[in-house]
Amino acid sequence: MAKIDILGVPHAYELTAPIPGNPVLVFIHGWLLSRRYWQPTIARLSGDYQCLAYDLRGFGDSQPYPNPTSQFHAGYTPSAYARDLAILLETLDLSNVWLVGHSLGGSIALWGAAKAPDRVRGTICVNSGGGIYIKEEFERFRFAGRQLLKMRPRWLCHLPFIDLLFTRDSVARPIERVWARQRVVDFATAHPQAALGTLLDSTTEAEVHRLPQIVSQLEQPVYFIAGAEDKVMEPKYVRHLASFHPLFNGCGENTIEIPECGHLSMVEKPEALVGQIREILKAYR
Repeated sequence: MAKIDILGVPHAYELTAPIPGNPVLVFIHGWLLSRRYWQPTIARLSGDYQCLAYDLRGFGDSQPYPNPTSQFHAGYTPSAYARDLAILLETLDLSNVWLVGHSLGGSIALWGAAKAPDRVRGTICVNSGGGIYIKEEFERFRFAGRQLLKMRPRWLCHLPFIDLLFTRDSVARPIERVWARQRVVDFATAHPQAALGTLLDSTTEAEVHRLPQIVSQLEQPVYFIAGAEDKVMEPKYVRHLASFHPLFNGCGENTIEIPECGHLSMVEKPEALVGQIREILKAYR
C-alpha cells in the first residue's frame, strides 16, 4: 500500500506494474467498502493490464478532510469524489484509463469520465445503476442507512462469528468468510462523516436525476454489469441508467447480467466478472 496526498487528504492506493500498449484499469469501491474487494479481480487482470485500486476519502485506509469547512471540502457527492479521482489520475500521470466502479463507485466513475475525458477512455459500472427517484423509497433507504450507521462500535470487529452475518448480506450465495470479515472491518471503521455524508449527498433527488444526464453526455463507451439476483441495485434499474447511453441501442447492448449473483460481483463471481471485463476491453483494442 502507498499513500498520496489529494487536496490535503492522504489517500491509500495500490498500483501494479505498467503493461505497455494496454489501458490502465482503475477500480473504485462502493459505500462502506474499500479497495481490498478488488483483489480477486486485479489478481486475474494485472498480468495484462496495469491496475490501480484506491480507497475513497474517509473509507478504508484513506482519511477524511481534517477540516469540514476547508475550501476544498465539497461534500460527499459522486461529483466531489470524482474530483479527487481526476486529481489522482493527474498526479500519477495515468492516461488511457478505463474506470471500473462498483455501486456508488459506478456513479463516481461516470462523473470521473465526465471530468477527465482526456484521460478516461471508457467506463464499466458494476452493480451500479439508478436515475429514478421515488421519494418514499429513498426516504426509507436513508432512514435505514442512518440507523445502520448508529450500530458501528469499533469492538464489533472483534465480536466472534459476527462475520457469519455478513457472508449472506446483499449476496445471492454466501461469500467466503475472509470477505465477510473484511466487510465487518470496513463497516465498523469507515469515518462517520464520510459514511453519513455519502449516504445523504448521493441520494438526493437532484443527484439521482443528474446521473442520466451525465450518462447521456459521455462520449466514451459505458458498460453496465449487473447481478441477476441483486436486490440492492436490481437489473431493471441498471438497464434504466444504461439506456441513456448511445451504446444501449434500444435493446441493452451495453448491459450484461451475471447469473446467480447479488450485489458483490467482484467477490461472488470474480471469474465471471473478469471474463466480462476482458470481453469489453477486447472490443476497443
